[in-house]
Amino acid sequence: MAKKKEISVEQKLRNLYDLQLVDSRIDKIRDMRGELPLEVEDLEDEVAGLNKRIEKMQTALEEIDVKIKEKKIFISETEDRIKKYKKQQENVRNNREYDALSKEIEYQELEIELAEKHIKEFYAQTEHKNEVLEQKKEEVEEKQKHLDHKKSELDNILKETEKEEKALEKESEKLKEKIEDRLVKAYERIRSSVKNGLALVTIERGASGGSFFTIPPQVQVEIASRRKIITDEHSGRILVDQELAKEEEEKMEKVFNKI
Repeated sequence: MAKKKEISVEQKLRNLYDLQLVDSRIDKIRDMRGELPLEVEDLEDEVAGLNKRIEKMQTALEEIDVKIKEKKIFISETEDRIKKYKKQQENVRNNREYDALSKEIEYQELEIELAEKHIKEFYAQTEHKNEVLEQKKEEVEEKQKHLDHKKSELDNILKETEKEEKALEKESEKLKEKIEDRLVKAYERIRSSVKNGLALVTIERGASGGSFFTIPPQVQVEIASRRKIITDEHSGRILVDQELAKEEEEKMEKVFNKI
């Protein structure tokens, strides 16, 4: 890898501040999306889970329907056997044969009663499952509408910002190429350790931006001289003077307007 050209501390500070401005703009774009990607993902999982449950319930209903049909066929076949036994009773030769057929008829009638009881239970199960199924279908319909709305919202944001975000990401990489690796690593470490992602801050009313700790006048003079990189002892952020910050903000605003 080619060695980066040696540059002044001031230029390093300018490059770092430019990088901060670009990365902050990327952060702002991503903040616009907020929790939407996670919301969409959670809703997709919910809809998929509900659809799977609906599918299982429909399969269960189909299985119950098969059982009902089987019981009805069984009843029909049993009724035919009863008719046959009753006809046989007309031609019996003795009471023993008649009683045997009567017992068989009685047994078959009990089988029909039991089958009809099962059919009744199956219909009750079907009714209950259909009620739950309708509820789940309504639930999935509502969730799908909500999901479609959130996806549309996310797609619109992505369409509006995707081009700018990619251009800014390229700009961020270009700026990193101008900065020595150890400074890039320090910058990224500071950025990841603070809530607002600001690794560089200006001096405001004698204190570092976002802090109430006063910076000694001598240190403020050193910061304004731009001869060395100075960090805030409380937050660890790199400190820059307001004049430099303003110049870089005006310069980078022109860059942003072209993106």
